[in-house]
Amino acid sequence: MRLTKSTDIALRIAMRLAVLDDTGDAPTTREVASAVDVPYTHAAKVVSKLQHLGAVEARRGRGGGLTLTAAGRTGSLGRLVRELEGVGDVVGCEDDPPCPLRGGCRLRGALRTAQEAFFASLDPLSIEDLVGEPTGPLLLTLTTRPPD
Repeated sequence: MRLTKSTDIALRIAMRLAVLDDTGDAPTTREVASAVDVPYTHAAKVVSKLQHLGAVEARRGRGGGLTLTAAGRTGSLGRLVRELEGVGDVVGCEDDPPCPLRGGCRLRGALRTAQEAFFASLDPLSIEDLVGEPTGPLLLTLTTRPPD
């Protein structure tokens, strides 16, 4: 199974925020995007989604910035990835043109079962679990690139 680019970015941003929360920093979306090496426009969309899911708090203005919420820090990684990925089939049985096997194929069900097993393996983990040694210290070494 492959995660969408959006989910990958969201997890990297959440991990970066988790280690910065410990330092008291509240970076801007632009700073986090630069540090995890993703385009600002993609990061802004992902941060908005993370806010909607209650994983990130964003404050505007002077003294503002992004922080990971308690739910974002300790909540189930499996639940977060499910929410970010959305509901859908692994394969496009109903695409245009639809798969000619869709009426009697067992692959779709098998792939759904495998997808749920993938998510279930992430259920006991949290963002906090992901930023322990050696990842946390590595995340702290990421610096923002100077503007182009």
